[in-house]
Amino acid sequence: MRAIMTVAEPKPSTIEILLVEDSAGDIRLMHEAFRVANKRVRLNVVTDGIEALGFLRRKGHFYNCPRPDLVIMDLNLPKMSGLEVLAQVKDDPLLKSIPVVILTISEAEIDIARGYRLQANCYLRKPVQLEAFEELVKSINDFWLVKAKLPPQMQAA
Repeated sequence: MRAIMTVAEPKPSTIEILLVEDSAGDIRLMHEAFRVANKRVRLNVVTDGIEALGFLRRKGHFYNCPRPDLVIMDLNLPKMSGLEVLAQVKDDPLLKSIPVVILTISEAEIDIARGYRLQANCYLRKPVQLEAFEELVKSINDFWLVKAKLPPQMQAA
């Protein structure tokens, strides 16, 4: 008699996203859009640039926070701008491999150029219409979380 071996399907892992956004309305929209687009996403939210760096570096009350697989960040943030945060993230050997998507209302060429010069992985204009916002989040999910191969999680030394 021949034994049949079954292999258990691996459980899909949680996808950790850090959303750096100070608009309560945009945070709510992002939560709802990802809830629909990908149930594996856990959206971690901070509302200013200083908190973003604390979360990413696991400092203070962020000590036990997960390392994000992806950062989605506005540029216009209190305490420290998104571009300043981006510069520090991409200058940090422990953080620079985390993809950073800039999602902002700014269409200023100088912001776009500086974002890419500081190694943003993507620069997207935040839509004002609800349907367009939901479609953009679906596109972010489809590309960054389905099609793209993200770097493996690295533990801080």
